[in-house]
Amino acid sequence: MVTKTKRSSKNFTYKNHQVHHRGNKKTVRTVIIRNGKGFKRVVRYHKGTIKSNIKKSLKRVEIELIHLGKFIPKLFADCECGGKRQK
Repeated sequence: MVTKTKRSSKNFTYKNHQVHHRGNKKTVRTVIIRNGKGFKRVVRYHKGTIKSNIKKSLKRVEIELIHLGKFIPKLFADCECGGKRQK
């Protein structure tokens, strides 16, 4: 008989920081999870100044998928500002 042990997400800590440069613009996407709670943030810079800063909390499902190491497509889709938006 095989029993699966459930990993506790209460003591789970995760940080990810992605930077994208294009010309004078910079986009920084960040995911931080501490003690079972987390948030995602998108910061846009233009010529060194912050033009937009959006911060949203992560859903329980997203935290569990990150904890398992799964890829989440369009994780930052609801944090986008400016540019093209889907209707």
